[in-house]
Formats: sequence, C-alpha cells, structure tokens
Amino acid sequence: MMHDRPVGELLREWRHRRGLSQLDLAIQAEVSTRHVSFVETGRTVPSSAMVLRLAEHLGIPLRERNRLLVAAGHAPIIRERPLGDPHLASARNVLEQILRGHEPYPALAVDRRWNLLFANTAIDVFLEGVEASLLRPPVNMMRLGLHPGGFAPRLRNLGQVRAYLLPRLARQVAHTGDPELSALYEELLSYGPDGDPPPPDPADIALPIRISHLGAELCFFNTVTTFGAAFDVTLEEIAVEAYFPADDHTARFFRTGAAAPSER
Repeated sequence: MMHDRPVGELLREWRHRRGLSQLDLAIQAEVSTRHVSFVETGRTVPSSAMVLRLAEHLGIPLRERNRLLVAAGHAPIIRERPLGDPHLASARNVLEQILRGHEPYPALAVDRRWNLLFANTAIDVFLEGVEASLLRPPVNMMRLGLHPGGFAPRLRNLGQVRAYLLPRLARQVAHTGDPELSALYEELLSYGPDGDPPPPDPADIALPIRISHLGAELCFFNTVTTFGAAFDVTLEEIAVEAYFPADDHTARFFRTGAAAPSER
C-alpha cells in the first residue's frame, strides 16, 4: 500500500477532485475550516476517527481510506481479503448464484479495473473470434469490448458503445484516482477516432449493445449492480453486469438454445 505522501496532501487532492472548498468540507463534516486547513498543511495530525470522517464526506473509496489511515500513522482498519479467502465463500456463492440465475442471458462479475472474475455460460456471445492474447488472465472486459482484436468488430453500434463506456471510465478515473485505470482509459481512446468520444444521450438509462453472433444480430441492454453495503475492500469493488434481451428475436435466440454456449 502506498503511504509515501502526507495525509494532508492526499486529503487536499481528494477535496479538489470533488470540487469542494475547505469551507464546504468543514460544513459537511461539522468541523472548523481552521481544522481542515491545519490537517491539509500538516500542522495537525488527524486521529483515525477524523480521517474516516473526512473520507466519508469526500466519498473516498474504501481502499483509499486505508491509504489515508496509514499516511496519518494509523493502522488500516477496513478489511481487504482476496476473493479466494475462505471468509468470502458466502459472497462468492451469492455472486455465482446471481450469474447462474440470469441464464440463459449473459452476466459477469468484474473487479475495480474491469478484470473478469466470474461469468455464466452465456458469456460466449462476447468471446466469438476474440484474439487469444486478450483472453489471457486477467481478462479485461473494457479492453475486450473496444480492442480491434476483441468483439468490437462485431458491434453494430460501436460508436454508441464507445460514447457510453469511455465517459463512464473517465468518471471512474476521476472518482478513484487510480493510475492503472487512467492508463486503460488512454489505451482505449487510442483504438477509436481521434478526439474525445461524443457524450451519450442523456435520456439513455442503459447501454444498448447490438452484436453479431453465430450469424444472428442480437440486441441487449445492460445493468450494473454494485454492493453498497460491503465493508470489505474487495467486495466494495465488485460490479455485476447483467445483459437483457432488448427485442423478441434476441430473447428467442437464447430461450431456444440457439446460442449453444459451451460449458466453462
């Protein structure tokens, strides 16, 4: 865990990222502006309770809250266990149940950097013709979708998908400050036309995906589920993407077994 920068500097960076003044943060956290200033300049070392209080009002992800605690000289208190940890067995079972319950339609779970964790059998709709190098773990679903060697060539609305996904990833970079996500964003930008992608239609509440698969053109919309009640870093960062048929043709295609997904 990185802890080479002072806690005040990190908090000030997060405050700027959230577009708040010291007065704004002080009012929200119910502390004095002087105290916020002293913490940011290093004149005051905040207690662990104060670090967590400010982090809560800044909406800082759990992973970064641990980093702030360490930077202030405190022990990290938010659990972070690998997904294979026996204590997370019940959470894994829930995830697998969600994915299986969504069959015959595709569903998958990804981590904070969009690396694939679990998927149901219908995920094959996105794997047809994909370059083998993109399927070597960790499989990144953002890269798989927009890379020329991924399933981008089979997307009938690639421009619309880019216009939806890239701003979403940019917001995630701004929210988390994650340099690896920033590098992924720059990589994905390079796969499309020059310049920033056009903004998505503000009336769209879900991403439509039109994709060719086994000679058929299928249409989905997707939803993303996160676990807001999670108190473990790993679980907070998991997102479940579920794909629903957007027309009767796609629904029939999967209900009749025409997709014939292989067991994985």
